[in-house]
Amino acid sequence: MSFDRLAEKICEKQNPTVAGLDPKLDYVPQYIKEKAFNKYGETLKGAAKALLEFNKGLIDALYEIVPAIKPQAAYYEMYGYHGVKTLYKTQEYAKSRGMYVITDGKRNDIGTTMEAYAAAHLGEVAVGSENISPFCADALTVNGYLGSDGITPLLSICEKYDKGIFVLAKTSNPSSGELQDKLIDGVPVYEYMGQMCEKWGERLPGKYGYTGVGAVVGATYPEQIAKLREKLPHTFFLIPGYGAQGATAKDISAAFDKNGLGGIVNSSRGIMCAYKKEGCDEHDYAGAAFREAARMKKEIMSCIGQIKLG
Repeated sequence: MSFDRLAEKICEKQNPTVAGLDPKLDYVPQYIKEKAFNKYGETLKGAAKALLEFNKGLIDALYEIVPAIKPQAAYYEMYGYHGVKTLYKTQEYAKSRGMYVITDGKRNDIGTTMEAYAAAHLGEVAVGSENISPFCADALTVNGYLGSDGITPLLSICEKYDKGIFVLAKTSNPSSGELQDKLIDGVPVYEYMGQMCEKWGERLPGKYGYTGVGAVVGATYPEQIAKLREKLPHTFFLIPGYGAQGATAKDISAAFDKNGLGGIVNSSRGIMCAYKKEGCDEHDYAGAAFREAARMKKEIMSCIGQIKLG
């Protein structure tokens, strides 16, 4: 099962973190942009080429200590079809380095439209007599607030192609409580969503106690993390909000079980832009990313202890 592989990579690296590769041109060192623009002009293609070189440098620096990447699709789509190609090339390169790939797409629809999203990001499409994988991610973030009609098509694809999904439950943004904290019969909406993840996950059991249906649970809400971990024993958490959004390792420590499993913590700008925070030479941007990833690993591991597969 897909999340079994993720758990194994986390245990191997002793590091429950994922690098969010959400690049803007402003994040890319000037020398990389100049190289791309000199060859391709100040065009969408030039921008996409710069992003890809930036991403490859980050992946080369991180793959030995970080088990996964999480590219956010919007940061690639904003550069048109050249950017979408860079999304694929980034996934492909990370997988060649042995990393687990989570596409942060937050897709949300029903019926055949959701089947199309599922085939695109997690499955295959038929082209004449051939079946082809359009992208190569291991998991996809999805929005479950349309109910089971939007999730059931994904489960079949996940079963067939050994993939996983992370469903938005309690997100890290400040206004998440406007809907997610509302009570239904005394129970918060986000908890209902978590319970649905547990139910949906029954179709995708894993050997380490977690199913192939995970939940997105924001690091910025530590009390809710603790509550959801208690109530969702089989649901793996994707945890945004660490670092740039203000959450600390202590805030997310309750997301993990007694074996140190059960969650993976995302950092995007904190890793990508570490060279700016350090004030080091931009040519050392990848080295700065490594140093920040190592610092993050040390901080989180000091709170959860050794990770075991059980």
